[in-house]
Amino acid sequence: MPGTVLERLLEFEELPAHRLWLTCRKLDEQATAIAVASSRTQHRLDVAENPTADADVLARLAYDVEPRVRFVYAVLLSEFGRPSPPEALMALAGDTNPKVRRMISGAPGIPAAVQHRLVEDEDPDVRAGVLTPKLWERLPEPVRERLLDDPAPRVREKIAELFRTEEEPEALTAEARVVHADANVRRDAAGDPAVPLTLVLRLAEDPEDEVRLALSMREDLTEEQRASIPYLVPDRCPRPSWIQERAADPGTARRIAASAHVGLRRALAMQPHLPADVVARLAADEDLGVRRNLCACQDAPHELLVEVYATAQDRNWSALRHHRNFARPGLARFADDPNPRLRHAALDDPEAGPELPLRLADDPDVGVWAVRDPRLPATELLRRLTLPDSAFAAAANPALPPAVMHQLVDLARSQ
Repeated sequence: MPGTVLERLLEFEELPAHRLWLTCRKLDEQATAIAVASSRTQHRLDVAENPTADADVLARLAYDVEPRVRFVYAVLLSEFGRPSPPEALMALAGDTNPKVRRMISGAPGIPAAVQHRLVEDEDPDVRAGVLTPKLWERLPEPVRERLLDDPAPRVREKIAELFRTEEEPEALTAEARVVHADANVRRDAAGDPAVPLTLVLRLAEDPEDEVRLALSMREDLTEEQRASIPYLVPDRCPRPSWIQERAADPGTARRIAASAHVGLRRALAMQPHLPADVVARLAADEDLGVRRNLCACQDAPHELLVEVYATAQDRNWSALRHHRNFARPGLARFADDPNPRLRHAALDDPEAGPELPLRLADDPDVGVWAVRDPRLPATELLRRLTLPDSAFAAAANPALPPAVMHQLVDLARSQ
C-alpha cells in the first residue's frame, strides 16, 4: 500500500474492525514510517506485527512512549527472530518496563554489549534469561564471581544448568524410576535411553496407556518387541526426541518409515526435510494422521497437499495453501470443481491468466478472492468497485491504481 494512501486512511476515526488489514497489507518504507508515527497506539501495535514492514523503520518502536508497543516489538524480536539495529536493542535492554527487558534477554543473536548490560540488570529474571555458556566465557571474572553469589536463587540455578552434564546421575536410580508409584516418573523412565532396556521392558504390562506408549516408541526396540507391547496411539502422539535428532540420516528415516508403529511414522512425517523415497512412502501411508503430518514437511508433495486441503476437517486446513509446494501450474483445472476449497485453490495456479479470476468473480463461495486477485482485468476491477456485493473485495485488490485509492478516500471523506 502506498504511504500517501495509508497516511490518509489513518486519519479516519472509523476503520475496519478487522485489524489484520494493517498487519497483512504489504507496506513500503514510507508506509511503515507513517504507521509507526501514528498517534493511535493500536496502529503502532498492528504495524509491529506486519512481516513486510521495513525493519529499520520499525525499530523506532523500541523508543515508543507506550510500554505495550515496546513489549510487543520485543516479543517479535525474541519469538520470531526479527532483525533490529544494535542501538534499538540497547534501548530495549535499558527499558523502564522489566517485562521488556525480560523478553529481550532471551532474543537470539543480541550483541555482546547488550548481553553485558542485561547480565547486570536489577531484575533477576533478566540476569538469568540472558545467561548462556558462550556469554559466561566472555564475562570478566569479577562479574562471574558476583553471579555465582547472586542473591536470587533463580540466577544461581541458571548457572548450574549451564554446566550440568547429561552424565550427571538422576536423583533416583533407574530401578527406582521403573517401579515408582507416579505414572509420570515411569513414563519418563520408559522413554529414557539411559535406562537399560532390560529394566524398562517390565513396563510392557504397565496399567497406564502413556507408560506403555512411551516404551513402545524407544529407539532400541526391535519391531517384534514393539509389536508385543499393547500400546494405544492417541490423535496427538508425543514426538520422541531421538527421531528429531537422528531422522536427518536417510537410513534412520527409512527404518522409521517402514515401522509398523504408526506413532513413529507420524512423528517422522513432521521432520522439516526427508529423502524423496521416504516422502513417497509416507504420502501413500494408510494412516490419515501420517499423511496429514507429512503436510508439515517442507518436502510434502503437491498432490498430497491438495488432497488434504480439499478434505481436512481440522481448523488448520486453509494454511496448506501457503506451503511452498502447494501453488502449481494446473490448479486452474479445479475452477469448476464442486468442492469450493478446490475452486479457491484454482486461483493459486501461477500460470493462469486474467480469465480465471474473471470466471470465478461471481462464484458464491470464492468470488471475494477472485475479485481480490491482481490478475483481474483493470476494467472489471473498476466495475466491481461500483457493485455493492463486490466493492469491499475490489478495494482490497493490490492492483488497484493509487489514483483510484485516493478517489475512494475522497469519497469516504465526503460522506
